[in-house]
Amino acid sequence: MSNFYVGSEIGQLRRVLIHRPERALNNLTPSNCQDLLFDDVLSVEKAGKEHDVFANTLRQQGVEVLLLQNMLSETLAIPEAKDWLLSTQISNYRFGDTFANDIRCFLADLPHAELASILLGGLSYAELPLQSSSIMQKMHSPCDFIIKPLPNHLFTRDTSCWVYGGVSINPMAKEARQRETNHLRAIYRWHPTFAGQDFIKYFGDDQNAYDKSTIEGGDVLVIGKGSVLIGMSERTTPQGVEALAASLFKHGQAKQVIAMELPKHRSCMHLDTVMTHMREDTFSVYPEVIRKDVQCWSLTGDAYGNVKAKEESYFVHAIEKALGVDQLNLITTGGDNFEAEREQWNDANNVLTVSPGVVIGYERNTYTNEKYDKAGITVLPIPGDELGRGRGGARCMSCPIERDGI
Repeated sequence: MSNFYVGSEIGQLRRVLIHRPERALNNLTPSNCQDLLFDDVLSVEKAGKEHDVFANTLRQQGVEVLLLQNMLSETLAIPEAKDWLLSTQISNYRFGDTFANDIRCFLADLPHAELASILLGGLSYAELPLQSSSIMQKMHSPCDFIIKPLPNHLFTRDTSCWVYGGVSINPMAKEARQRETNHLRAIYRWHPTFAGQDFIKYFGDDQNAYDKSTIEGGDVLVIGKGSVLIGMSERTTPQGVEALAASLFKHGQAKQVIAMELPKHRSCMHLDTVMTHMREDTFSVYPEVIRKDVQCWSLTGDAYGNVKAKEESYFVHAIEKALGVDQLNLITTGGDNFEAEREQWNDANNVLTVSPGVVIGYERNTYTNEKYDKAGITVLPIPGDELGRGRGGARCMSCPIERDGI
């Protein structure tokens, strides 16, 4: 058994993958940010400093921090991985044979660290030092991107998620994020940390077109005791949930999946923007979305991958039963209706639990943080004035790789 194991949302966090964004944020502008799924442009230097505070807060809690850009750079040092990534990310169908070959030749000669930076942060036509005989270069302006930046890589939670003894390498819903998944496929396959280790890849490992079976880690809560709570959101489809559930059951890694339906809008893009797990019996919830009448199903299955869905009358009871607790304590977003809506938008509910009852959250969400405090939850505050503009909090910005169960 490998030591990659995530047994809960609240047990002691031991190892986590995060990404300090630089080049991608430099390439984020008012004219392209909407396409790249950001609501605004960020101050790059300030966002970097805020992210460093986040990383150091994790380290102070005894968590080993892996940085995505370093991991990718180290993966590119392996010739097979580099060939695979270049042919996948710079494919002939995307650029045409001639231009794809020209870009691959240019990139292949770069130092690994610089190549990693470009794959994550983008490359404009102005930055390409060669003249291609392809029509592509002639038809684009210098400011157009050959490789689009991936600013959402900041949210490492979504691209892959560890559930008990394995990982789901997630097929993403939006085109602006689909290339991210290949970086994780390469890291989990070739990086020395993971290569040859014994862990399960549940879903999304090969490069198939997954069509409508999309799933993102922000919707997946490993609540523990063999149960997983998954939101069906703007980005995670019922087909994606059933595919992951079937694989979990087939590998004997989970007993049940509780699937909740969410509204399909941006303010609650993923389940973890409206609900997170803070202590065994305690969840943070945004009551405008996590209402009593949320539709909810319990999925069970067998070793053959068959999945059976049964509707549950009330999601809270389903979770209480799964966790074996008498009564769930739901802490709602703080302040009056206006303040609560603002704080939810600024990720007040998207906290990262580092050990039972200890969470990392943005310091700006004063009303909600005060409620957590009164409920006996310790909030380790981090600045998020810039990072929060990407619409993601501490949980979104972290991919736990090793965490104790409950």
